Amino acid sequence: MEQTIIEGVIITPLKRIYHPQGDIYYGIKKSDAGFNGFGEAYFSTIKYHEIKAWKRHNQMTLNFIVPVGAIRFVLFQDFDNSTIFSEIILSEENYCRLTIPPKIWVGFQGLQTELNLLLNVADMEHDPNEIDRCEIAQINYKW
Repeated sequence: MEQTIIEGVIITPLKRIYHPQGDIYYGIKKSDAGFNGFGEAYFSTIKYHEIKAWKRHNQMTLNFIVPVGAIRFVLFQDFDNSTIFSEIILSEENYCRLTIPPKIWVGFQGLQTELNLLLNVADMEHDPNEIDRCEIAQINYKW
């Protein structure tokens, strides 16, 4: 079952199939909600307690999956003089895909002492001109 936290953001539980020689982790299919086409896929790591924040894509849809470790995602939307924050932790225990449409600020923090691995399946190739960035202190959020 899918769940929405900020308008347009989708959390989709994913299948993990046990196999004695190594598990299978589902990611995304072209028929899934949030799949708007393929642009690129990349992996990113984040160290324990480190925070990578803040960025906002103006055109790109993100599809975040955490197959290893645990990562806290904070989403931020600021419009019409109101502020909305949403937080979700993706991990092996909460194996989901987080779909983030354009215009949503995102930051994330590594929660495991070992490897925290993030896969992003984006609908367009990286373009530094379509990203807004700001320093962590510019958005008032207590990590």
